[in-house]
Amino acid sequence: MTLQAPPTDAQAAVHALWHPDSLPDPYPAYERVRALGAGGALNPGFPDWPAVFVTGHAACSAVLRSPGAISGNGVQAQGGASDGVRLLQSMMLFHNGLSHQRLRGLVSAAFTPRVVEEQRELVRSLLGELLDGLAARGGGDVVAELSNPLPARVIMGMLGLRGEDEARFVRWSGSVADLLAGAEGSPELMARIDADAREMRAFFKDLADDLRATPQPGLLSALAAAEDGGERLSGDELLSNAVLLLTAGHETTSNLIPGGLLELSRQPDAWAALVANPRHPNVADELLRVVSPVQFDGRTLGADVPAGDVTLPAGTFAQLMLGAANRDPAVFPDPGRIDWERPNAARHLAFAAGPHYCLGASLARLEIAETFAALATRFPGLTVTDPHPPFKPNPVLRGVQRLDVTLRV
Repeated sequence: MTLQAPPTDAQAAVHALWHPDSLPDPYPAYERVRALGAGGALNPGFPDWPAVFVTGHAACSAVLRSPGAISGNGVQAQGGASDGVRLLQSMMLFHNGLSHQRLRGLVSAAFTPRVVEEQRELVRSLLGELLDGLAARGGGDVVAELSNPLPARVIMGMLGLRGEDEARFVRWSGSVADLLAGAEGSPELMARIDADAREMRAFFKDLADDLRATPQPGLLSALAAAEDGGERLSGDELLSNAVLLLTAGHETTSNLIPGGLLELSRQPDAWAALVANPRHPNVADELLRVVSPVQFDGRTLGADVPAGDVTLPAGTFAQLMLGAANRDPAVFPDPGRIDWERPNAARHLAFAAGPHYCLGASLARLEIAETFAALATRFPGLTVTDPHPPFKPNPVLRGVQRLDVTLRV
């Protein structure tokens, strides 16, 4: 009988990151990892996994920007993949180098700053409708009645998809979010994800050809028509990257809104300052920094990467703890405090950095700024009624599952 050695302090600290009890407040666990590391990075010494956990802002930023850091965690190499993994394989998120440049160039040709700015009036109109409904009931669940429908309707409208499919698209977004988080749950969870992936593929089947033959308003037609030196998106590429835009356009904002309200309920001075100046230009970035809807990212290092005060060796998997980096006290003094006057709030890594910087960052900022301006203007007496709400079981794309509020002017 072979006895397994007890975990070291570093290994125990890393295991704690994924414990369900850490979801409501992961930051003490992050600080434990930070304290055990050096130069913003900790190698926990797992025998079969050459991983380093990166908590420092400088180190995370260096890895994200390094040409030697490879995104995708081996997804491209998976043969005989499940339906869910096949969906990921054509997403630009899981490509690097020239193939990534090609996909991102084709998608960004359709996702321009002008197209994003044109959504402002749509966002304001949708916010008015959703907040009128909440106000008529004196409050309710912000997740179900505001933060889920708003970004879903915005990105669906941009893509040119039908509103009657909203519930299905929100469900698909949740499955892709679980997949992007590296779902390794029960067979039932994986079966649901694969079933949703097949449903997505059936929905988008032949869509590229149809849209090229009969263009319609919206990003899907623009994506289908986009060309670069004669290159176009294949049917699978159109499907996967439309789903990526749908999911990224939904999940970040839908998690940020209730997460931001929860943080503000715990910092009444910050809420009062927002009520006094609801259109402060730092609102979106400071909330993105504090809430960090994407808590983790990862890169496989194909070459040595100088990262702040340390050099991470080739062959290492760098687990980038963006939630910790965005609260790095060396960069953001008093990091847990919401400070609208923080001069470097925009240095957060909530949208990553480097070649995989979030293509929809400008849309997310627009939706966040407009939402919190509307809430602070219309309902200065807003109160969160459950200070300890349930969280989704997803530590990577962390979000509140339900957040009840009462609305008072």
